[in-house]
Amino acid sequence: MAEYRLTDFLPTTKKEMELRGWDEVDIILFSADAYVDHPSFANAVIGRTLEAAGYRVAIVPQPDWHGDFRDFKKLGRPRLYFAISPGNMDSMVNKYTANRRLRSEDAYSPDGRHGLRPDYPSVVYSQILRQLYPDVPIVLGGIEASLRRLTHYDYWQDKLRPCILCDAPADILVYGMGEKPMVELTRRIADGLPVSACHDIPQTVYLADKVTRREGDIVLHSHEECLRNKRSQAENFRYIEEQSNMMHAQRLLQPLSSSKTPDGSLSGTCVVVNPPYPPMTTDEIDASFDLPYTRVPHIKYKGKHIPAYEMIKFSVNIHRGCFGGCAFCTISAHQGKFISCRSKESILREVKQVMQMPDFKGYLSDLGGPSANMYGMHGRNLNACEKCKRPSCIHPQICPNLNTDHSKLLEIYRAVDALPGIKKSFIGSGVRYDLLLHRSKDEKANKAAMEYTRELIKRHVSGRLKVAPEHTSDRVLRLMRKPSFQQFYEFKRIFDRICREEHLNQQIIPYFISSHPGCSEADMADLAVKTKHLDFQLEQVQDFTPTPMTVSTETWYTGYDPYTLEPVKSAKTQQEKLAQRQFFFWYKPEERRGIEQSLRRIGRADLINELCPFNRRRR
Repeated sequence: MAEYRLTDFLPTTKKEMELRGWDEVDIILFSADAYVDHPSFANAVIGRTLEAAGYRVAIVPQPDWHGDFRDFKKLGRPRLYFAISPGNMDSMVNKYTANRRLRSEDAYSPDGRHGLRPDYPSVVYSQILRQLYPDVPIVLGGIEASLRRLTHYDYWQDKLRPCILCDAPADILVYGMGEKPMVELTRRIADGLPVSACHDIPQTVYLADKVTRREGDIVLHSHEECLRNKRSQAENFRYIEEQSNMMHAQRLLQPLSSSKTPDGSLSGTCVVVNPPYPPMTTDEIDASFDLPYTRVPHIKYKGKHIPAYEMIKFSVNIHRGCFGGCAFCTISAHQGKFISCRSKESILREVKQVMQMPDFKGYLSDLGGPSANMYGMHGRNLNACEKCKRPSCIHPQICPNLNTDHSKLLEIYRAVDALPGIKKSFIGSGVRYDLLLHRSKDEKANKAAMEYTRELIKRHVSGRLKVAPEHTSDRVLRLMRKPSFQQFYEFKRIFDRICREEHLNQQIIPYFISSHPGCSEADMADLAVKTKHLDFQLEQVQDFTPTPMTVSTETWYTGYDPYTLEPVKSAKTQQEKLAQRQFFFWYKPEERRGIEQSLRRIGRADLINELCPFNRRRR
C-alpha cells in the first residue's frame, strides 16, 4: 500500500480533508465496516459514486459509539446530510452464529477484531447523530436497513420488529443497490429541497403520518395486525417479495396500526416503500465499477489484515442480480432478480488493475457474481419479463422464456485468460448446475452449456468446485426453491467423467443446510446416508439462520408457507437444531452415540449400522 497517498482515498480525518484543501464536506458517511476502497465494499461504492457526481464526501469507518462520541463530531457538520452504511453483511449475521454465539472473528474489521461495531449500527449511529445534530438530515442505506424496510422477524431479539425507521431516527431509507437513488436524493438536497420533497424518489422508504392511496398501491396488513396474527405476516411477505423482483413494481404501504379515514387515506404512521429503479444498464454498472478505486484498504490499516478483503482482493465481480430466488437467500431482496452485466471491456480493465497489484501471482480467485453462471442471461421476450411476478426464473422449473445461453460468459473467461500475466482464473462463486443441465429448444444454448461445463471443470477449478445442492430431500428442496437432488447426481457424474477424461484430480465441494423449515431429523438422516454413499465427509455446512426478508425466515417464524399458506414445521430450539446438525458429522466418533439415539427415537434404527458401523453397543 506504500505507493498510495492519503489523497488517493476519500478523507477519513480532518487532516485528510485539509490535504485536499477542504474546510467542510457535503456528505459524511458513517460505516460499520473498515474502509476498503474497493468496488465490493458498499461504503466505497457509495462514497465514490457521490464523489463522481461532484460532491465532497468523507468516510468515518467504525466510529467509537461509547463515551463522548468524538468520532461522530470530529469532521463537524456536513453541508448536506449524514449517510449511514451499516456494513456489507447484516450486523447480526456478521457477529453471531445460528446458535446466537459470538463468531470467531469480524471479517470486515482490521485483524478480524470484535468490538468495533455495535449491534444494529443503523440504529445506534442514527440515534447518536440525531442527538448531536438534530437539524441535519440522516439517510440510511445498506443491507441491514434494506432488509428491515418493512415488518420483519428478528431472530436475535426473537420478535417481530417494525420498519427500521421506527427505531433509527433517520429521515429516509435507500434500499437495494444505492447508486442511482443516492445521486438523485443528493442532487435534490443540494438544490435546497427538504427530504420531505424527495419522497417520490424510487427505491426509497419513509414514514408518513397520512398517506393518500394511489391507483395500484398495495396496502399490507399493519404491523399491529402482524403482531396479533402470524398468518397476516406470511400473507404480507408474498407481496413484498413479488414487488422486490418485478420490473415495474407497485408502491407498498404498511400502516403501523390498523386505521383508515373515510376518504380511503391511511391515518396514523405509515411506512411507504417506493418501487425500485429499473435494473442498471451495462453503461451504468460499468460506470460504477470504473470509478477510481485504489482496490486496497485505507493506509490507516497498514500492517493489519481485513479477512473479507483478503478473500476478494484478487477477484472480479462481473454482474449483479440473481434469478435463482432461493428461499433462504437475501440477494434478490437487495439486488433483484434481473441480471445487470458489465461489459467485457470494463471487466478486462479491472482484471488489468488486479494484475498490477504487487503481490498478484497470476491467479484470479474468482471471476463471478452472486451466482457464477448467470452472466448475460435474460428473458427472450422482455415484454413477458416486464409483467412477471415469479420470484425465481428457475424454480419450480426453468422458465421457457429464459435464455440460458452461456456463450457470453465463455467469451469473458477466454478474454481474461488470454491476457498476458493471467495464469489461471478460478470460479469461486457457486455454480448453478441446474442451468448447465437444462435442455431447451435452443440447440445453440444447449451446446454452449455443454461447452461451458467442460471449460469450467477443465480450466477454472482450483482443485475444488463449489456447488450448493443444500439438501437431499426433494420435499425440503421444494421449500428451499432448489432443484431435485437427482440433478446433483447427474452433475457429479458429468464432473467425474470430465475429470477422468482430462486427467484432473479435482473434487466437488457441496454445501448443505440443516434445520431449514420443513426439514426433519429423518430428512437429515437420509441426507447423511446419501452423502456417505457419495463418499463425502461434509465440511461446507450450516445451520439455518433466520435473516430478515427471506421466504424461509417468514416460514420459520409464522409457521406458514407465504405462497400457499399451508402449515410448515420447523426446528426451533437449540436442542432440535443440534439434533439435525449432528447428522452432517456421522463420520466423527464423538457424534455417533447421539446419532444412534436419535435414529432409535425417530424410528429409523435400520440406519444405525449404515451410519455408525463402528459402534460397540452394550447389550
